[in-house]
Amino acid sequence: MALGFFSSLFGKNDRYLGIDIGTTSIKLVEVERGKGLPVLKNYGMLESYGYLERSNEVIQASSLKFYEKEVVALLNYLLSRMKPRSHQVIASLPSFLVFNTILELPLMSQEDTVKSMGYQARQYIPLPLTDVTLDWLKVGEREINGIRFQQIFLIAVTNEHVERYKSLFKKVGLKLVALESESLASIRSLALKDAVPTLIVDIGARSTNIAITEGGYLRFNSQTDFASFSLSQSIAQGLNITISRAEEMKRRHGLLGTGGDYELSTLMMSSLDAILSEIGRAMNEYEARYGNTLAVSGKRRLERIILTGGGAKLRGIEKYIEEQFGLPVVKVNPFSRLLFDEQMGPIIEEINSYFSVAIGLGIRQFL
Repeated sequence: MALGFFSSLFGKNDRYLGIDIGTTSIKLVEVERGKGLPVLKNYGMLESYGYLERSNEVIQASSLKFYEKEVVALLNYLLSRMKPRSHQVIASLPSFLVFNTILELPLMSQEDTVKSMGYQARQYIPLPLTDVTLDWLKVGEREINGIRFQQIFLIAVTNEHVERYKSLFKKVGLKLVALESESLASIRSLALKDAVPTLIVDIGARSTNIAITEGGYLRFNSQTDFASFSLSQSIAQGLNITISRAEEMKRRHGLLGTGGDYELSTLMMSSLDAILSEIGRAMNEYEARYGNTLAVSGKRRLERIILTGGGAKLRGIEKYIEEQFGLPVVKVNPFSRLLFDEQMGPIIEEINSYFSVAIGLGIRQFL
């Protein structure tokens, strides 16, 4: 199986499963080719809540651990309830399993660029190239001191992780046909072909993924272990209550507590500000690296922030982030990339922030 980050799959099918395996949950969509937009045929989400009481009970972690037994059990249960028709899987790779960077090379022919990529990759990938699967894509050009440079997005994942994902899906009767970075999948569902420089913040249970996109291409990517669970921990420690109770209070009141509940938002601020600090660092690095010379849109700075992931459901978080960065925080519904039964509307309003990666995977071959 080729990694297939950027290439189309050989022998396209009419249905695919987009499967996003996060640190504490699995999201799955079954998508069918449509006459216009792709059609949502099925979806499901299963979350392991054991991590609330046992911090080491996660599906996978940024320490590069992959808990195959637990994932197989969860997937088998989810598939038994959904009964999807397709067995062709496009799955996500979390950002902490992926090496990626933007290279700037003098503008040259496609043939010469291909020849140079092996040498360039060795400078940035901290592993022997025989141990990784590489892919790359030209994402822009710019002029520096009268010389034209091309911008190349380079991405790699270890062969070991590719084989582990293949083995995982084989055990549940599915065929893995492509792997893709969660950041690329989110961009496809939230900011496809959008020229506006955008920062996408995916706040999960145990990690936060930060991606910057321009012109529909990933320009910068980083990750932090400060996430939604960090906020619950702060409440639990501050009030001396169980983490499960803290999680419940966080979801109910968010940052909008008044009176006695105001203490909740105060307790969460240190962890939330840690996430915002990482966001600010990403913004600064991006703008320092590219300045005002990005060729795709000619924009001078980031113009908006999109929040996604379960942490995006925190009440009051949009206003707080807008105030901190002076940028509009916008809601983008990834289900808008699909056709679906209108009766699902109210449900989708509740779950849409959880499915940006899975939908980006599911629609990959139909756009």
